[in-house]
Amino acid sequence: MRTCGRRIARPCNSKASHSPPLSSSFVPDAGPQDHACHPCSVHRVELAGKWTAHPADDDLRRTFHECDFVDDDWTSVTVPGHWANTAELSSIDGPLLYRHRFVAPIPSADDRVWLRLDGVFYQGDVWLDSAYVGDTEGYFFPHQFEITERMFERDEHLLAVEVSARRPEDLKSKSAITGAFGHGDHLPPDWNPGGIWRPVHVLTTGPVAIRHARLRCTEASDERATLSVRLVVDTTTSRSVTLRTRVCGTEHHERCTLAAGENRVEWTVGVAEPARWWPHALGPSPVHDVLVDVVLDEDNVISDHRRWRTGFRTIDVRNWIWQVNGEQLFVKGICIGPARPDLGLASPSELASDLREARNAGLDLVRVHTHISRRELYTAADELGMLVWQDLPLHRRYARSVRKQAVRQAREAVDFLAHHPSVALWCAHNEPYQVDEAIAPTAALQGYGRRAVRSMLPQQVPSWNRTVLDGSLKLALDRNDGTRPVIAHSGVAPHLPQFEGTDSHLWFGWYEREVEELAEYAATLPRGVRFVSEFGAQAPPCAASFCRPEQWPDLPWEQLVSDYGCQTAVFDQRCSPDDFASFDEWRTAAQAHQAYVVRRTVELLRRLKYRPAGGFCVYRLSDARPSISFSLIDHERHPKAAYFALRDACRPVIAIADAPPPTVAPGVVLELAVHVVSDLRHSLDEAEVRARATWATGTREWSFAGDIAADSCVRVARIALPVPPSPGLLRFDFEVHHADLETPTTSYETTII
Repeated sequence: MRTCGRRIARPCNSKASHSPPLSSSFVPDAGPQDHACHPCSVHRVELAGKWTAHPADDDLRRTFHECDFVDDDWTSVTVPGHWANTAELSSIDGPLLYRHRFVAPIPSADDRVWLRLDGVFYQGDVWLDSAYVGDTEGYFFPHQFEITERMFERDEHLLAVEVSARRPEDLKSKSAITGAFGHGDHLPPDWNPGGIWRPVHVLTTGPVAIRHARLRCTEASDERATLSVRLVVDTTTSRSVTLRTRVCGTEHHERCTLAAGENRVEWTVGVAEPARWWPHALGPSPVHDVLVDVVLDEDNVISDHRRWRTGFRTIDVRNWIWQVNGEQLFVKGICIGPARPDLGLASPSELASDLREARNAGLDLVRVHTHISRRELYTAADELGMLVWQDLPLHRRYARSVRKQAVRQAREAVDFLAHHPSVALWCAHNEPYQVDEAIAPTAALQGYGRRAVRSMLPQQVPSWNRTVLDGSLKLALDRNDGTRPVIAHSGVAPHLPQFEGTDSHLWFGWYEREVEELAEYAATLPRGVRFVSEFGAQAPPCAASFCRPEQWPDLPWEQLVSDYGCQTAVFDQRCSPDDFASFDEWRTAAQAHQAYVVRRTVELLRRLKYRPAGGFCVYRLSDARPSISFSLIDHERHPKAAYFALRDACRPVIAIADAPPPTVAPGVVLELAVHVVSDLRHSLDEAEVRARATWATGTREWSFAGDIAADSCVRVARIALPVPPSPGLLRFDFEVHHADLETPTTSYETTII
């Protein structure tokens, strides 16, 4: 390894880029040329369009890769794509054999040619012109192979690929690292995402080629920012090169002598007075282009290059209190799954849609739950100022054989995403234990609930997944990145010898106790609410034709459970269909319950701001398929009631009161503590909080004045109301009045009996 020096670039405050995102962070393109260098020799041929494909069998495997093999009766498929999108192949589980003939120019004498597959789901074996090239494993990152010798022989070629993406047979011992695409409730249970789902290219470079590239921001202050660049370059012979870095209008040159073969080169570049990247709640989110050229010293030709778009910022999370560029932030977030089952066909707008909906709801962060998405999502997050909690694609339990491959994919994830300022935290593994998927609460396990007990008990005994696998992944992420926090796993309760646990998955109001009991839990176990990264409740969607509502109450319940994720046993406890005369009534009640659970949980966690809560993540934002689920937006993008409840609960300034019980008796003195939470970066001096109680025959009002500090939670008062002898609705409204506000109002209701 060679470590080169650093240089300070001139200020780039005026150079922040707000142009459309690059099509690729790593795919070489011509790029801007310096007048002192000859034009870049890098170019590419994209192998998109119609390929042929056929399910694999032993006979075909022996000959399908040969140039003279006849595939006239094979199925035509589109690449990039998923084979399930082709009607003739939609029911197969693979493997699938692909063939494609293409024409590429014969390279010049000093050129090198590479085959690059940007995404194969999940494993692949690759042949070119009847010769074996190599294998791939891992769906989200590119694989690249040198094919120079073959390309000198002719200009017409045959590419053949065998792709395997079998769904796991044993969910307790998985061997494919596919996360949400192989296990979980995000996608249809029978969906197979297999295929060559990202573009395929033939790339031509000069004699020195970049094999791996990584860009990280290691420092960012008002005075300076530091970028760390790491390249693995391959050269045919020993030679001298100049590594030219361009950022914010200046150039940094580093001369290196390379040995034949692979060389790892690292250097840093400083930027003076940078325009820093902020999450949208704290400031603007400028991004900047960074270009690195490998210039051959002997003839001043660009042999290869890389381009990124990045931002200058630092992230720190201590005891689950988040800081961005040194500014403390209470992080309001939500989990997102794959934008659609066939992720390869999603448009950039579809990929950004969840981010826009989250931001419109007043959220700061999305948790990319148990999968790594396409790069367009992260580019959109950078531009929208949305933080990203990034899971590796590991969910529940894996076989011991997966460790080496998982560590490799953790390194690839850093190369793939480290330059994005939005990516704020790595999580190696979600719930590295097994939970009974068939939820069936019993009277003997009320309170915490059967699911909670089943998830907590296995965590008290040693576990290879939790200890060995997750420890290895955390170490790999720390070593390869080091610029953002890493947690080994999510949803792990305190256990010997790790008494702190991690973030929490709390299901008060659904699997566990009533949502009102969350406050008692928080007082008893404050560590349990430092960061709650999964909570919520299920509700039927607005677009519900698949539920057959006209058949009420005789819906196809078994199918709704098996195919659409409905947890009927929990609904029977929380919002039983037996209590409603129609599907519409049941849906309305279930959505109201979901909204109440989300709202009350968010209000409690905001009231505990920094003492000890650092934020939260609701589970989850939207559905990628028809389902009865935890989503707040259904598969046709219709918001459920819970989305609006979340939006109201996440306003920058909000009054929060203790929720009254569902029913109250006349004469009882009802006492409610009132707090005001402000996420604003400035104080609200001489603010006024007004409270009003309204019932059938009267009203009562209170008013409190004072200052509300910036980024704080302030206890305002404790109001007391003797419940009047007027049966019916009793409503409390709380308003915050200030010249800088639009008078946010929060309401609570109970019934006088």
